[in-house]
Amino acid sequence: MTVGAPPMNSNNLSDSGSEFLASMGEHIEELRKRLLIVFLTLITAVIASFFFARPLMNWLALPVGGLSALQSIEITENMTAAMNVSLLCGVILASPMVFYQFLAFVLPGLKENEKRMVWLFLPAMILFFLIGALFAFYVILPAAIPFLTSFLGIKTAIRTGSYIKFTTGLMFWIGVSFELPVVIYILAKVGVVNAALLLKEWRIAVVVCAVLAMVITPTTDPVNMMLVMVPLVLLYFLSVLFASFAKKG
Repeated sequence: MTVGAPPMNSNNLSDSGSEFLASMGEHIEELRKRLLIVFLTLITAVIASFFFARPLMNWLALPVGGLSALQSIEITENMTAAMNVSLLCGVILASPMVFYQFLAFVLPGLKENEKRMVWLFLPAMILFFLIGALFAFYVILPAAIPFLTSFLGIKTAIRTGSYIKFTTGLMFWIGVSFELPVVIYILAKVGVVNAALLLKEWRIAVVVCAVLAMVITPTTDPVNMMLVMVPLVLLYFLSVLFASFAKKG
């Protein structure tokens, strides 16, 4: 007589299937609730930011001399610019809650060491994003705007919508790119990449940075592209250093 596992009957299969469906239903319901919280948080943050759109726009316009230096030629241009500023500010304000809801959904399935890593580095990613956005505002914009507005000696009338779109877009994507060292550190920590591989493929990385700079840059001129590309390349080599620290750790 052969000794083996007890035969599976239809009742066992039915029970297993019912448990699986019930578990999936609970996860889907939890995900729905958390997405709803994220959506409501984003809407609330954007609406709240709209009431502070004017001082925010005045701060963003400091590199060109304030809002009085801007011009609008379309009826809805000022409103559209204010909404763009409110959207960016709302996303930044809501990001802690968004990250928290993501973590609350994912963390139960992670190991203890993975949970510690997530709680440690997600705040760092928010901090690096803010550093990148401020770097774009205080370093890149003051260098780019005078050159672009005085190029060829032609007087430039700066439109409100164009300037706000240019500024917020640049700040957002530079902020995102500044998170690269933290992301690379996490990937190196879990063994997905390593410093030697990143350093070996630096030529490909430079090409990728050039492509990203072309996508991020709102205009098509090469000067603007280089102002974005150079920090991206430097961030890549900083990421190699972070990966080496992760290996040593």
